[in-house]
Amino acid sequence: MKTSQKVVKVFGCGNVIMGDDAYGPSVVDQLNATYIIPDHVEAVDVGTCVREYLFDYLLTDEGRPDKIIILDAVDFTDRTPGDVFEIRPTEIPAKKIHDFSLHQFPTVNLLQELEENTGIEVLILAAQIEFIPEEIAPGLSPAITKAVNIACEKISQVLSLKVK
Repeated sequence: MKTSQKVVKVFGCGNVIMGDDAYGPSVVDQLNATYIIPDHVEAVDVGTCVREYLFDYLLTDEGRPDKIIILDAVDFTDRTPGDVFEIRPTEIPAKKIHDFSLHQFPTVNLLQELEENTGIEVLILAAQIEFIPEEIAPGLSPAITKAVNIACEKISQVLSLKVK
C-alpha cells in the first residue's frame, strides 16, 4: 500500500439545498473546518453522487480504502429528529436504497457488496431528519444542526482526530 493512499474515506451524502438532507455534507464541512485530518483520512462531500465512488471501489483495488464512513440523513418512524446512530447496510430504508445502488441494477446494494466482496469496512452514521422540503429550501433544522455536532464528535473519537 502506498503511504499517500487514503485508508479511510468519510463520505457526506445529501443535497445541500434540500433542508435536513444536507446533514452529510454539513458534517464533512465541519470536520474539515474544525479538525486536523490526517493523511490517511479524507472527508469528502459527495453530494448525491456516492454511487460512483462505491462502484469504482468494486471495480478496482487501486485507491480502495480500508474503511468507509457514510454520513446520511434518514427517515425512520421509530426515531426522534436529530438522533445520530449507526446502521448496517442491510438496515438502509427502502426509499434510501437507490442512493447506494446502480440505476441499471436497482436491486444491488453496493454497500453490502463492498463489505462482502472487497473487505472494506462500512460504517453508516445516520441522522434522523426533522423535515425534508418538497421544493428547494436550504438550511438545517435545529435538530439536525445539533446532530452535525454529535456526528463530528463521534467521528473524531472513531478516527482519533484532534481539534485545529
